[in-house]
Amino acid sequence: MSTSSPEAVKKLLENMQTDLRSLSMECKKKFPPVKEAAESGIVKIKTIAARNSDILATLKENSSEVVQPFLMGCGTKEPKITQLCLAAIQRLMSHEVVSEAAAGNIINMLWQLMENGLEELKLLQTVLVLLTTNTVVHDQVLSKAIVLCFRLHFTKDNITNNTAAATVRQVVTVVFERMVAEDERFKDIVDQPPPVQGNTNRRSVSTLRPSAKDAYMLFQDLCQLVNADAPYWLVGMTEMTRTFGLELLESVLNDFPRVFLQHQEFSFLLKERVCPLVIKLFSPNIKFRQGNSSAASPAPVEKPYFPICMRLLRVVSVLIKHFYSLLVTECEIFLSLLVKFLDGEKPQWLRAVAVESVHRLCVQPHLLRSFCLSYDMKQHSTKVFRDIVNALGSFIQSLFIVLNTGNPAATNTSTGGSGAQGAAQGAAQGGPGAGGQGGSLTTQAAFEYRGTWIPLMTVSVQGSAKATYLEMLDKVEPPSIPEGYAMSVAFSALLDLVRGITSMIERALAKEEEEAVHREANPDQNTQLEPGAHLVWEEMVSACWCGLLAALSLLLDASTDETATESILKAELTVAALCGRLGLVTPRDAFITAICKASLPPHYALTVLSSNTANLNKAKKTASKTTPLAKATTTHPPKMSRGNTGASYSIQGQSVQIISSSSESHQQVVAVGQPLSVQPQGTVVLTAKNIQCMRTLLNLAHCHGVVLGTSWQLVLATLQHLVWILGLKPGVGGALKPGRAVEGPSTVLTTAVMTDLPVISNILSRLFESSQYLDDVSLHHLINALCSLSLEAVEMAYGNNKEPSLFAVAKLLETGLVNMNRIEILWRPLTGHLLEVCQHPNARMREWGAEAVTSLIKAGLAYKHNPPLAQNQRLQLLLLNPLKELSNVLHADIRQKQLESVLQILQSQGDSLGPGWPLVLGVIGAIRNDQGESLIRTAFQCLQLVVTDFLPTMPCAGLQIVVDVAGSFGLQNQELNISLTSIGLLWNISDYFFQRGEAITQELEREEAALQKQAQEKGEPLNRPFHPAPPFDCLWLCLYAKLGQLCVDPRPAVRKSAGQTMFSTIAAHGTLLQQPTWHIVVWKVLFHLLDCVRKSSTTADKEKIESGGGNILIHHSRDTAEKQWAETWVLTLAGVARIFNTRRYLLQQLGDYFKAWEVLLDHIQSAALSKNSEVSLAALKSFQEILQIATPVKDSAMPTDALAAMGVPPVLIDPLSAPGPGRPLLRSDSMLERLTSYNGAELQAPPPGEESALEDAALWWSAWNTWYRTGTDSTRPPSGGTGTDRPSFVPSQPFLTALVQIFPALYQHIKTGFSMEDLRKLGVILHGAVSIPISSDASPFILPSYTEAVLTSLQEAVLTALDVLQKAICVGPENLQVMYPAIFEQLLLFVEFSCKPPQYGKMETKHVANAKYNQIQLFTPAEWVALNYVPFAERSLEVVVDLYHKTACHKAVINEKVLQNIIKTLRMPLGLKYGCPSESTWKLAVSSLLKVLSTGLPVARQHASSRKFDTMWPELANAFKDFLFTKSTPPDNVSIQEFQKNEAIDVEVVQLISTEILPFAIFIPKDFVGQIMAMLNKGSIHSQSSSFTEAEVDVRMREEFSKVCFETLLQFSFSNKVSTPQEGYISRMALSVLLKRSQDVLRRYVDDERLSGRCPLPSGQRMKLDCQLLRQQVTEIIFVLKAISTLMDSLKKTQPENVDGTTWAQVIALYPTLVECITCSSSEVSSALKEAMGPFKDFMQPPVSRVQNGES
Repeated sequence: MSTSSPEAVKKLLENMQTDLRSLSMECKKKFPPVKEAAESGIVKIKTIAARNSDILATLKENSSEVVQPFLMGCGTKEPKITQLCLAAIQRLMSHEVVSEAAAGNIINMLWQLMENGLEELKLLQTVLVLLTTNTVVHDQVLSKAIVLCFRLHFTKDNITNNTAAATVRQVVTVVFERMVAEDERFKDIVDQPPPVQGNTNRRSVSTLRPSAKDAYMLFQDLCQLVNADAPYWLVGMTEMTRTFGLELLESVLNDFPRVFLQHQEFSFLLKERVCPLVIKLFSPNIKFRQGNSSAASPAPVEKPYFPICMRLLRVVSVLIKHFYSLLVTECEIFLSLLVKFLDGEKPQWLRAVAVESVHRLCVQPHLLRSFCLSYDMKQHSTKVFRDIVNALGSFIQSLFIVLNTGNPAATNTSTGGSGAQGAAQGAAQGGPGAGGQGGSLTTQAAFEYRGTWIPLMTVSVQGSAKATYLEMLDKVEPPSIPEGYAMSVAFSALLDLVRGITSMIERALAKEEEEAVHREANPDQNTQLEPGAHLVWEEMVSACWCGLLAALSLLLDASTDETATESILKAELTVAALCGRLGLVTPRDAFITAICKASLPPHYALTVLSSNTANLNKAKKTASKTTPLAKATTTHPPKMSRGNTGASYSIQGQSVQIISSSSESHQQVVAVGQPLSVQPQGTVVLTAKNIQCMRTLLNLAHCHGVVLGTSWQLVLATLQHLVWILGLKPGVGGALKPGRAVEGPSTVLTTAVMTDLPVISNILSRLFESSQYLDDVSLHHLINALCSLSLEAVEMAYGNNKEPSLFAVAKLLETGLVNMNRIEILWRPLTGHLLEVCQHPNARMREWGAEAVTSLIKAGLAYKHNPPLAQNQRLQLLLLNPLKELSNVLHADIRQKQLESVLQILQSQGDSLGPGWPLVLGVIGAIRNDQGESLIRTAFQCLQLVVTDFLPTMPCAGLQIVVDVAGSFGLQNQELNISLTSIGLLWNISDYFFQRGEAITQELEREEAALQKQAQEKGEPLNRPFHPAPPFDCLWLCLYAKLGQLCVDPRPAVRKSAGQTMFSTIAAHGTLLQQPTWHIVVWKVLFHLLDCVRKSSTTADKEKIESGGGNILIHHSRDTAEKQWAETWVLTLAGVARIFNTRRYLLQQLGDYFKAWEVLLDHIQSAALSKNSEVSLAALKSFQEILQIATPVKDSAMPTDALAAMGVPPVLIDPLSAPGPGRPLLRSDSMLERLTSYNGAELQAPPPGEESALEDAALWWSAWNTWYRTGTDSTRPPSGGTGTDRPSFVPSQPFLTALVQIFPALYQHIKTGFSMEDLRKLGVILHGAVSIPISSDASPFILPSYTEAVLTSLQEAVLTALDVLQKAICVGPENLQVMYPAIFEQLLLFVEFSCKPPQYGKMETKHVANAKYNQIQLFTPAEWVALNYVPFAERSLEVVVDLYHKTACHKAVINEKVLQNIIKTLRMPLGLKYGCPSESTWKLAVSSLLKVLSTGLPVARQHASSRKFDTMWPELANAFKDFLFTKSTPPDNVSIQEFQKNEAIDVEVVQLISTEILPFAIFIPKDFVGQIMAMLNKGSIHSQSSSFTEAEVDVRMREEFSKVCFETLLQFSFSNKVSTPQEGYISRMALSVLLKRSQDVLRRYVDDERLSGRCPLPSGQRMKLDCQLLRQQVTEIIFVLKAISTLMDSLKKTQPENVDGTTWAQVIALYPTLVECITCSSSEVSSALKEAMGPFKDFMQPPVSRVQNGES
């Protein structure tokens, strides 16, 4: 019945009247005012009832008056009255007839009752009714009501307290429900958004509606109270507990999340008040460390308090669950704190509640995804999701280390404690676990690790997180946690986490795939994928995998229960598969590694796993660069030491171990076997758990093979080891069967595993058969993995003869055979690897490798491919290729097997090999020098068979390969006979080419066209050797190229044979070649060969080779490699030169004949400059050979004329006449090409004659340049060093002779353009050649004896060369004659050799005179002998005289002062005279001088006016002077007759002066005449030699010479013919000189007389000498006195006018001197003196005419 129905109203009125009457009755005696009030109340009610239709509303309006009596009743504080009143008030309230004012009054009354401690339960009931039945109570009234309830919660009475607590909870709920209802009412009215404001006044929140405001104020005060601050609204609170406050906060947050999410003000409270509060309250738990003594820190640390901590965690759970989106930053902090509470140093109860909280998060994958999005994927943010997972992992680890005893106090005992904890300590440090013995006896599911045994409980249903300790709200003291509880919760949390995340992502991936399929079906419907979804999943997996792996691996290791193990393996498998699908390689590999490790026995050393874990470690370090906060929030458990194979994973900077099994006491052993390792290591055991893991591994490979990728390697490596331990061996086709180990009965299998083996073997085979369903990429991964496994087996099998593991090879074969339909994609890696196996030193391994390769090749060739092989050449070649590759294997057994296979293939497929021929030939030809004779012989027999039987059947493209193969047999060095035979085979092949030329040409051209087309389609040039040449020519070129290689073989016999064969084939079959091919023959074959030979020769060893094998003796001319190579060089150069000679006209038609000619000349030059005399001489012979080529005779004079005739501008011709070594070097192309390019297309090629003339000129000039360079280099003296250093090389005389002899022939071709510059170059070379000494050991054969004046052949050649030149100039045009002076210059240089032999560098040479035959043996090798140059010099001088006689009048000879140069040159022998090396020299010099002057002086006189000879005269004067008055003395042994002959020569010279010079004085410079006069004067006074005996004095005085001189002087002193004073100067000069001379002699004589008179008598010897001198003086003075008298006579006869005044003066001046001579003692002098003084009487008085003349 509704409270507002008439019946209810009626009843209410009745009840109220009854209550008032009862009240009136009770108060009648004690409280009269109350009684009155009650009675008036009755009246009031009746009135209302009577007057109003809406009784309830009127009642409400008047409720203050209606309620008043009851309030007064309560004020009496009488229990009975109070109860009656409260019941009445409640009745009113329940009918909602209490106004706001009345409600306020009621609350005030209740407050008084509360303060008096009356009717507490009734009060609570009243408040509750008031607040739940209506909404009139607001603001301060409401707050007072709530405070009242709170106050009652803290009374002494337990029942009251609990009731009050319940009431408070209900009241708080009511306040918020009202707000929700209010929101519902106003939801359609859109509010103006409140202005943004700072929270300046916490009490007034003006924007909120009333109920919302109450809720806000209440919630704010609850926060204040929990924070122990004064409330703003709940005024009057006296007491409050945090636990209760937190429970209230939790219930509000949990029940009314929308309030906080929808109202900004509430969100603000949440952020600004709740979160800081929670963080503050957590602080004791954060700071607290179990076992910390308070003395360590200055202030005692507050201990964590279980009730608060547990409630805080509940609040946090709610906050994270509902308000995560609002409180991103705060949740980050909460989660980090949560992670910290798992720390091992926190109390056990705290860790238990924390792990329960974590479990709550783990069952909400979408929440975890949000964490990942908000934190882990943001920069500079804590990696919260990762930290949670890592913390769980660390937590589980720590449980195995810190043993949980269930009592927090126990954990503070010293670490050396006894019992179970001590055992754990021991275990953690690697000791045996003392507490672990009982572990295996229990059947309960548990984890056991190193003696720590932790039972496993069922804590919650899969997928839900039912907490135990988080619900203990009534406990004040921390509960004791049963052993294994925390572990079980953590374990569940891990499994739920994995399950949640994987199923969430798998669902999303499946949906994505569906959508993709749908999109393909309906491309027009564009469905958008959630962007970045993959990134989130990848980040989630990346963040959690390290922690998961660490924890799961440890649990797997410690698990003793099959079901738990299965769960863990399933978790690992699902994560691995998920990582594979997401393409996360590192985590995928890590999980697979973990499963693999678990499959193997403990501590099993398996490199692939350890190396993989090491790599993962690296990956993790880079993956987890953490922020400081993250590091702060991670746990740091002590490291666990373990066996060498566990890998440690670093989770955010700390070490988390993947631990390999270490506590196997609880495991059932099912097999014992041998480990697969390099060193035998005893046996290993497999447990049931290992087999369980192995099945998981097989399951993974089978179901998820597509995503395994590179992890196949880990999986297969593990399977290989397990297979080995279980003793499974490969059989036919690669399937594994249980077999016996070779090492002995080391494998022990239990019956349990025996029944499993066939199943496992079967699954393994199915695994590889199923490879045919993998996609191509996955198949490749599988193959690669098998290959690298096999590589490991290969590595392991090195260096020991244990049986190798053939698992991988067998499985490769199996995989290959089942995938034959797509063999192409895996053929290369498959066979590539098997070929490596074939190279293994272990014979069993090799054998299996070769077996596998050949089986696959045969199966491949036999398989019915589509299209068939005949139409699929590429596949056929692919299949045959490994056969060829086997050739690289060094082991003879493999090569033997290969050649057998070749034989089988030839027999079965020979006719259809077609394009496979090159490969087969390649196999035959793959010979190496280290293979031993027998294999080479076998292969060679195959080749002989091919050459004899198969050449006609094979495609012509194979012919070139046959040539190559035959060549390679020639190059092998094991069997000389095979090498020589193969050169013969090449000759046979060339014959085959010759006979079937046409057929071969056609087929090759067809192929060529096809290839050309292909190349064009690809847009590439055609690529084959010698390309532009026609294909048939290319065959020949390949043949020549092969022979060319053999021509430079290290063995001389092969070189010789190949060289002869090559030059013979070119001679015999060269006509078949097309003209352009000759170009290649010249450049790529001949010149290339020359290059190689030159290179080898110059670098060949000079060590002496001892006699060859057996009894072969080596001739001394071939006893070093260098000499043997020299022979090859000589043969090759001669061969090439011959080809140039015989095929000249063919070669000349090639465009670059000139260039080829240049290169040939270059080779000749380098050979000529070789240090080997045999080579250098042969080079010159080749040079001579190519120079003797006849040139077609044409009447073109010079190339310049020919060019000018063709209209070529002179600019182009210029290089021809330019000086310098590079005159006509038109190196890049022929002259003709240059001309054509110059004039463009208009210039037609000139007639053949002119063009070839042009060509020829260029060719000969090129030859001249080569000759010049050769000459220059070979004759250049060595630089540096004194004679003690042996010069590196001095060319031999025959070489030099040959070199010089080439010149005349060459000159005939180049004379037209031969210039002065060229002549100068020639001179340098000739001079150099002649200067070169010869070694003392060769001198007896070259030098004539010293007495014979004979020229050497070299000297002859040099003079011949100059002679040729001279003759050419003589008959040549005028412009050539300018060369005469240069020739004179050259010859004169040679003339100088007579007195000054040339020096060769700084070499010391013995003079030939000393090199007598008997001394030759004593010479040191370093001695060099200079040639006798005298005959050569004298011959040169004769040539000079002869030539000058012919050419004296030539303009050039006159202009270039040749006469002066001759005189200058002759001065040296003339001056030396007796000092010349040979007496004949100076005599020849004098006679030559006389001859030359007789020719030259008239010319000089003739050109006196042009002054061209001015400089010659002083030179001539000096020459006369040096000769007539020589400083050298005649040798002692000169006979008187000889001396007289010599004097006669001197006289001859003076006669020349008197006949040829003085008579023509007017044409001659005065100075010169003066010098001559002075000379005659000097000669006229007795010139004598100072060494003579008395007997010879008369002769030795050269009286005859003096006389002639004086007579000449006198002859020219007076001349009656003198017609003018100008002409008479010579007479005057002569007189003057004569008189001066007389005066001097007389004076000297007088002085001597005086002295000798005063001296005491000298000793005898002195007297003798004085006598001599005196005799000499007397003779001289008598001569002078006679001369004076002669002069006086002449003066008398002369006309006085003809005598100069100065002459008279000089004559008169003589007189006093004559007078002084009177005192002399010699009678002879006295008589001469009389004669002289007599004539002076005529001058005592000067003649009159003189005086008159003087006066006039």
